[in-house]
Amino acid sequence: MLQTLRKAGGSLVMTVPKVFIEQNGLSEGSQVELHLQGKRMTVEAPVRPRYKLADLMAEMPEGLPSVEGWEEMPSVGLESG
Repeated sequence: MLQTLRKAGGSLVMTVPKVFIEQNGLSEGSQVELHLQGKRMTVEAPVRPRYKLADLMAEMPEGLPSVEGWEEMPSVGLESG
């Protein structure tokens, strides 16, 4: 894919193809990783971690205060997992 560099202030800029943005769930303000090697530059969209509540809770230290009756409360959204 051929891109044309444009001047913006003291820098040169190029556009990111819409298909790359959509495939990687990017938007304005997203960060990407640039890899430079000689005349080659690659752009990588970082993988966003997917967390599960059970995994996060397993990492919690023991002895934290808890709310009485919390475990018996019914789900009201997408809490299950």
